Amino acid sequence: MLRVLVLSTLFPDVTRPNFGIFVERQTLALAERPDLEVRVVAPIGLPPPPLDRLPRYRALAATPKFEAWKGLQVHRPRFRAWPATGGRFHARAIAAAIGPLLAEIRRDFPFDVIDAEFFFPDGVAAVELGRRLDLPVSIKARGSDVHYWARQPATAPQIRAAAHAADGLLSVSEAMRDDMTALGLPGARTECIVTGVDFMRFASGDRADAKAALGVDGPLILSVGALIPLKGHQIVIEAIAGMPDAQLWIAGEGPFRPQLEAQIARLGLAARVHLLGSVPHADLPRLLTAADAMALASEREGLANAWLEALASGTPVVIPDVGGARQVVRSDASGRIVPRTPDAFATALAAVLASPPDPAAVRASIAPFTWAANSERLHGFLGRLVSERRRAAALGAGNTRH
Repeated sequence: MLRVLVLSTLFPDVTRPNFGIFVERQTLALAERPDLEVRVVAPIGLPPPPLDRLPRYRALAATPKFEAWKGLQVHRPRFRAWPATGGRFHARAIAAAIGPLLAEIRRDFPFDVIDAEFFFPDGVAAVELGRRLDLPVSIKARGSDVHYWARQPATAPQIRAAAHAADGLLSVSEAMRDDMTALGLPGARTECIVTGVDFMRFASGDRADAKAALGVDGPLILSVGALIPLKGHQIVIEAIAGMPDAQLWIAGEGPFRPQLEAQIARLGLAARVHLLGSVPHADLPRLLTAADAMALASEREGLANAWLEALASGTPVVIPDVGGARQVVRSDASGRIVPRTPDAFATALAAVLASPPDPAAVRASIAPFTWAANSERLHGFLGRLVSERRRAAALGAGNTRH
């Protein structure tokens, strides 16, 4: 029996049900395996007073410190997240805050490995905790954890040191592994394990019926992602301005909403572009089934779940050449990979609308991307780390005796 401690600052809670949902799905798939047990530690960062009394932090502070979340045992310890420090103290604060908790958990759940599901600050903290507990550590790179934090002066050295000290590294795409190598991380010993998608939840259906149920008449473009500049919603909005028959619905929330609202008003698109806000994950399938295409102009990604969920729904995607895009879009049946400009997106979307691919072919294009395959490979990877650590310990003990 392999016992895994998942450490992730990206994990849903009652205040943020879509936050880190990809980590939740992966962990649920792991927990379904009969020869594996898992527990989750999802630290929550809170600033010092009086900032911790702001509404967003009050809600986080009120979340339970331990709960059964969809059948998973989830601990939510708090750590101090100091503002205006460039994140330099985050990993140290997590290690200090959860060290006693991990010792307590081990008394009734003697976990064999720490699986850090985001490189920073999770992975850096995990290496320190693994050293204290003499346990192997795996760190997964997903996107901004490397693309952003590994380029910041305050955190880049911490990330490089953790990468070289960890027992194993994972990436969500081959491109992500290449990026890690370019940044001085040991890409040669990084294994790519792509994310999965729930093919039962995201399934192709009748698009006309789905549109009718939503009251949509004509072409519908969907975008799914947080309202932040790097997701590129502003690019897709401008592209839609030149497509007078199309509607654009954007599912997501974030601090860039006022700027997007201003852009929509300036372009006179209020009747055709709709900001849906945060959409429950359970409601996404009906939106994706109705959409003629999913467009997301991200500046950077690892391998976005939104891509896979659209394709599993039979909906082609139009995306830039970022992250694992080329692992996902391998033919026109899946959509288009285009430059990150409004004109390029408008041209590609018009082409998809003019000659829509067969939804069954779209869905079939990502048949290998299942959560079952993901969990099998992750189980094997973590199991190898444990076996290698035990073998090294046995050899060390033997050498000592002789």
